[in-house]
Amino acid sequence: MKMAEKNSHSSGSISRKSLIFLFMVSTVVFIFSWFFVLRSTGPPQLIDYTSFPSSKNLATIDNGNPQSRNQNDVQPSMRDPLETTSDSSESTLITSDSSDGNVVSCDYNKVALKVFMYDLHPEFHFGLLDWKPEGGKVWPDIQTKIPDYPGGLNLQHSIEYWLTLDLLSSNFPNRNGACSAVRVFNSSEADVVFVPFFSSLSYNRYSKSKSPHKKSVNYLLQDKLVKFLTEQEEWKRSGGRDHVIMAHHPNSMLEARMKLWPAMFILSDFGRYPPNIANVEKDVIAPYKHVIRTFVDDSSGFDDRPTLLYFQGAIYRKDGGFVRQELFYLLKDEKDVHFSFGSVQKDGVHSATRGMHASKFCLNIAGDTPSSNRLFDAIASHCVPVIISDEIELPYEDVLDYSEFCIFVRTSDAIKEKFLINLIRNISKDEWTRMWNKLKEIEGLYEFQYPSKENDAVQMIWQAVSRKVPAIRLKLHKSWRFSLTGTKRPSAFVPWSKSKHLFRELRV
Repeated sequence: MKMAEKNSHSSGSISRKSLIFLFMVSTVVFIFSWFFVLRSTGPPQLIDYTSFPSSKNLATIDNGNPQSRNQNDVQPSMRDPLETTSDSSESTLITSDSSDGNVVSCDYNKVALKVFMYDLHPEFHFGLLDWKPEGGKVWPDIQTKIPDYPGGLNLQHSIEYWLTLDLLSSNFPNRNGACSAVRVFNSSEADVVFVPFFSSLSYNRYSKSKSPHKKSVNYLLQDKLVKFLTEQEEWKRSGGRDHVIMAHHPNSMLEARMKLWPAMFILSDFGRYPPNIANVEKDVIAPYKHVIRTFVDDSSGFDDRPTLLYFQGAIYRKDGGFVRQELFYLLKDEKDVHFSFGSVQKDGVHSATRGMHASKFCLNIAGDTPSSNRLFDAIASHCVPVIISDEIELPYEDVLDYSEFCIFVRTSDAIKEKFLINLIRNISKDEWTRMWNKLKEIEGLYEFQYPSKENDAVQMIWQAVSRKVPAIRLKLHKSWRFSLTGTKRPSAFVPWSKSKHLFRELRV
């Protein structure tokens, strides 16, 4: 009997040891499996901004139109801009492998930003470039022929064109360009929702009404856009706060901006926006596309640039631009200063190119708005910018120190007798050379091109948008705290006239 009890005890002990061993093995396997799952679904890593690449690694392009590329394209289906139904549930995410077995370079799991883009009717984007859709297509076959963007001053505000091209190409197999953002086809998986309305081009080309019509095409498109966006589930889900809308020209989106104010705007400055509609907290400042040609292989030094200080442009401006007139009278008699009226007409661009390339310092003075394209022309010329604009906001300033390659002067100081010219004359050759070298190092951050390249203007804008995403998520998550106890998530568009009091809540 004792022997049986002993055997039973021994057997029970062995069983417990076996169970413990199996439990430990299972636990280890379970932990490792979850480790790999979490690793594969972790958040994308942003680009390290501690060191920017030198200008040698950042290719520049001519200011002309991009060249065509000969490849095959898969077109998305046409979607009516006023259609209220959403087809996101029928869409699929981009995968790492294409249908022909080639790896897609824009890896869904590695990009900084996942973007859902509305398939707006072509009248909102490439149709404004006189592109004619065929066979119900929404988008042109940009691997075969890229619709041309108009030149001249239109190019200054062409960010809408470059960002849209970059998103469309993000799904191409074996894409050669850089990839900070990728287009996804399920809006619930996106960080932001991109609205491909070429608003600056719409203003430049179609802001004047034609008889017998009382309203311009630009006005009608904005009206259609507001109706479309506010009927979408994506807008209702977030109240529009995760939507990205381009309004780079100061006069673009004049009618719609007051109704779409919760969205993230991509702007050139805040000069014509009240602070409760656009502000540095929620919106992104993007550079102008410079009009003059980049100074390629610039070996000119301090002594090779005979002009000390250069400005050519409109002198008599309204609003904050009064300082231009004041400075003209203060500087016009200085022998090594070029301060004259100029425009893009006739030989204006070539004249400005020659002038900036031959100057040590280039004035960037506030005009009708705080910003101007002149700053980015100066950067492309490696002409040290002298910024006189108290309210200016600068692209990427959260990651870039402009004081390393720009001179900032308060307006109140600049208009003092001899203050500005004495300040510039006292900058040493060594200090100017240091800033000149820095300009050559960072110039690529302001280049718009297709295909986009690492840390060029297109990629830098996407990265700036991605840095806004955590704040958007915070606001949305806080607004949804009581969604299960009677308080609904943002689900309906509220006209600006009835919702001014809500703006403070959105800023929490």
